[in-house]
Amino acid sequence: MMKGFFIRCGITGFAVLLASQIIPGIEILSFGSGVAAVVILSFLNAIIRPILYLLSAPFILVTLGFFMVLINAFLLYLVGGIVKGFLVSGFWPAVGGAILISIVSGILNMWVSEQGRIEMVTRSPSGRKIRHIN
Repeated sequence: MMKGFFIRCGITGFAVLLASQIIPGIEILSFGSGVAAVVILSFLNAIIRPILYLLSAPFILVTLGFFMVLINAFLLYLVGGIVKGFLVSGFWPAVGGAILISIVSGILNMWVSEQGRIEMVTRSPSGRKIRHIN
């Protein structure tokens, strides 16, 4: 279980690094601040984000999911305020970063199981079959 969490942290780290390279207004000033930002963001995503999603479920439904982007942007902006050397310079960079990080993390996390194994899902005539690679 912990192996999967660490792999997901690595995926989040890659997504945050990519966001800092693509989105103007998101900067990582040092390796240490980048690692701290990823660890805190991973913790917030694992513990706090589900609670915020639950509490704001009516808003998420009414906005057809857009409010989830705002929650993710808020958490990214919060990490920028907590970690010195990780800068998120405003609302729009936070929204852009949240969207990019969500897309990259979502795509890459599709292949990682809770146990940290890489999965490939195939379909057979008898139903869904999961083949583990690793």
